[in-house]
Amino acid sequence: MPPEEHVRLLKPEEIKHEIVEGPYCCSECGKSFRQEGHLKSHQSTHTGGRLYQCSECEQSFTGINALTKHRRTHTGDTAYLCSECGKSFSDNGALKKHQIIHTGEKPYCCSDCGRGFTRYSTLQLHQRTHTGEKPYQCSECDKSFRQQSNLIVHQRVHTGEKPYHCLECGKRFYRLDVLQQHQRIHSGEKPFQCSECGKSFCQQNYLQVHQRTHTGEKLYQCSHCKKSFTRYRNLQEHQRTHTGERPYFCSECGKSFARRTTLQVHQRIHTGAKPYPCSECGKIFRYSKNLKVHKCIKQEDACSGTMVSEPDDSEVEEHAVVSRPHHLATEKLGLQKQELDY
Repeated sequence: MPPEEHVRLLKPEEIKHEIVEGPYCCSECGKSFRQEGHLKSHQSTHTGGRLYQCSECEQSFTGINALTKHRRTHTGDTAYLCSECGKSFSDNGALKKHQIIHTGEKPYCCSDCGRGFTRYSTLQLHQRTHTGEKPYQCSECDKSFRQQSNLIVHQRVHTGEKPYHCLECGKRFYRLDVLQQHQRIHSGEKPFQCSECGKSFCQQNYLQVHQRTHTGEKLYQCSHCKKSFTRYRNLQEHQRTHTGERPYFCSECGKSFARRTTLQVHQRIHTGAKPYPCSECGKIFRYSKNLKVHKCIKQEDACSGTMVSEPDDSEVEEHAVVSRPHHLATEKLGLQKQELDY
């Protein structure tokens, strides 16, 4: 059915919209609207323009082509089909934009770095990396973002919203990519492999940090003593030796520590946890160093018997260390024998 049969030309005085509070405000009379299209329709009442009205929903348009495109939202007609993938579109312009995906064409180029993009909107977002523009600001903490989607994700930090949950353990996350990283704990997937040694990692940033062990790269330097580190976390821990900062407190006794791991080890005193068992006799220990001393003493006892064969140089050196009196052997490991906790 021709679109003309579904339209009626409206006079400016006939154009009416429900007066509601909305983000689109008329500069002539101050009326506001929820949709931009309604604002544009209303503005023609000030200019004297005539509009085309849809018979289905009574929305008005300034041109017959715009009305024809709109009517397809009611009929479901998608006349423009992509010959590559069969996807359909309501107008030829949308089809042409889509077809760029298949041709690989990138008609929109950045004037700063020459990088090409398939969409102008994507180019505009990219250009903010050069200009530093961050137009989307958080009302809670004033932090700014280049993209509105990043602001929405950030705001969950303040609201506590965590829409993504793990089906395995129920843990919730505020970002999808963080959930995907977490799920590798359950699946054991480690898709990021080091080309030097073949070691695999569940996250790409873990691989990047690991690769510095091969390159010797140390990006993070202490401003106090110029010592360098491969990880920023290690630099932070080191700097506390200069500042004396101890940000980790034990909730049981109030003792403070410079490192979180040191606090976790300390807390075993309160919990009674002894995670280090001896594979020979079954005794358990609170600290790994105590288990090492225990094994050293057991080895010393074993060494008091007859040696079956003469060991090589490295074995002799090891044998000499563990065959010393107990207090010397434990001193070698930095722990006195009486510190053992059975």
